[in-house]
Amino acid sequence: MNHLIKKTAMIAAIFALLAMTSACKSTPKFSEIKDKEWKLIEVRVDSESIGYDRSKLENESFGDIFTLKFDADRVSGKGAPNRYTAPFELGKGLAITFKPAAATLMAPIREPEKLKEHDFFALLSNVYQWNLDQAKHLEFSTKTEDGREAVMVFE
Repeated sequence: MNHLIKKTAMIAAIFALLAMTSACKSTPKFSEIKDKEWKLIEVRVDSESIGYDRSKLENESFGDIFTLKFDADRVSGKGAPNRYTAPFELGKGLAITFKPAAATLMAPIREPEKLKEHDFFALLSNVYQWNLDQAKHLEFSTKTEDGREAVMVFE
């Protein structure tokens, strides 16, 4: 009988630990990313990572590129150099899709290296999931135009 009590107590402790672990890994809420301006700091494709030093971009007059901000039903921001806006839809869990964007049609005098505006918009159009990482960076799971998995990271 004593052995049964010990097993029951051990099983109860394991379930309590699992409950606490799952509570610590709670799903982020969309309200945590709404009404904030997010700036792209990294794009990861396969094992390749393209980082963006925001202070360097600022010094090169590119500080306001590759941004986004969510309101109730639209996302808007700036590519390089065009401003854009697009409706979006939230799905189950952390699913999200962006509808076709409307953008200004300015020709760039100069574009930042590493990522062209067209590629930024292509990555956004293929986003299927969002998340907040431990550092509170907004991450989008997406695909490149040729179907490779990619992650866009914003701060």
